[in-house]
Amino acid sequence: MSTTTPRRITTGLIASVQSHSSVRPQSMISLIRRNHHINLRLHSPIATASRRWLIEAVSPPAISSSSDDGGVHDDTKKPGVCGYAITGNEIGGSSDHVVDEGDEQHVVNTMEMVVWAAATAALGVGNRVMYKLALVPLKHYPFFLAQLSTFGYVAVYYSILYFRYRAGTVTDEMLSVPKMPFLILGVLQALAAAAGMAATANLSGPSTTVLSQTFLVWQIFFSIIFLGRRYSVNQILGCTLVALGVVVSVASGSGAAHSLKEAGLFWILLMVLSFLFQGADTVLKEVIFIDSQKKLKGASLDLFIVNSYGSAFQAICIALLLPFLSKLWGIPFNQLGSYLKDGAACFLNIGTMAKGCDGAPLLPLLFIIANIGYNIALLRLLKISSAVVSSLASTVSVPIAVFLFTLPLPYLGVASSLPKGFMGGTMILVLGMLVYSWAPQGPNPSHTDSVIPSPPGT
Repeated sequence: MSTTTPRRITTGLIASVQSHSSVRPQSMISLIRRNHHINLRLHSPIATASRRWLIEAVSPPAISSSSDDGGVHDDTKKPGVCGYAITGNEIGGSSDHVVDEGDEQHVVNTMEMVVWAAATAALGVGNRVMYKLALVPLKHYPFFLAQLSTFGYVAVYYSILYFRYRAGTVTDEMLSVPKMPFLILGVLQALAAAAGMAATANLSGPSTTVLSQTFLVWQIFFSIIFLGRRYSVNQILGCTLVALGVVVSVASGSGAAHSLKEAGLFWILLMVLSFLFQGADTVLKEVIFIDSQKKLKGASLDLFIVNSYGSAFQAICIALLLPFLSKLWGIPFNQLGSYLKDGAACFLNIGTMAKGCDGAPLLPLLFIIANIGYNIALLRLLKISSAVVSSLASTVSVPIAVFLFTLPLPYLGVASSLPKGFMGGTMILVLGMLVYSWAPQGPNPSHTDSVIPSPPGT
């Protein structure tokens, strides 16, 4: 029986001492540099076998310098030994998760991803709950709240971007990135909003929940097409279980299947098209981060640039579609001005139109804060992981929000009851997350189908 013995590569610097003056030792090996990639290839016939190498940085011979008191001091420091498992193109470290995609490898801070995934899920729950609470005072003005979110966020994001520019976090090079991708983002977001509004008006809530799971399918599809991602069987199975879990936990026993049959094929396809636009939007954001890293020579594009420019172009497109969108909400375009004026009065809870607007402006403002925080966390998670990972984190918030609506929340009146399959669906969802994140371990592990697709450097 053959055994695999550790190999040792000893690298060092041999310095010739010609005087007693101290010589500053040079750097010998740079294994990992920030915002740079490692590309290690073994061309020998044994490159396919898994081996563990000990790479030891050895300092030069001690260089002594004489002091005034005649003593001799050793100016060198002894470096330690670092172990790396080398398998094909992979370098396995001890504290970071290394992901391989094509010829590039990135070091991902797993703990940071876990923190932002948890923040995304938590803020997603707050976003859903606060939206329902915000509609209590604005129950007659949901279209006003939608437009306030669209146009108001442009001012918020650009204000944050301005202060970050003044602080030096955002550079002129970042602001000079091409604007065409952001225009496409705005168009996709506006089309998704228009198609979603039209379809939602003709579909039931449970039906919309079922169809919304196609969002994850489109994300996987577009990441394969435009990013060259490859997904393993456990990842596809995990995503399927997550989507199934949401459907079972939220829509079970609600007659969703019957509602879909009655809705008509056109509205179903329109809702699916809406989620297609949303899936393309999230993958395009990931493409923007990756491409900008190349243009900025390894620097990371500030996420508020993406939020600001994307929101601005979206607002322009929504403004052009206002006649169509207002008609979908049953508001004649010639009455849109007075409708928005009355909605603003209700939002501020002032004037004669404030009757029945109890809870404003606190509840709508809390929703706006939660929604901005959720969008920032979602984009940050997308930046350091992938569109699919951010979607999974967001999906977790759905059953949690459904459970919270069964509690006696203020302003909502009688609490709703849990769907019949809630517990079973939640267990399926958790199982799907575990299956998706499971990485098989073996003597020769393969990372060609990475659980976490490679992000740009941060």
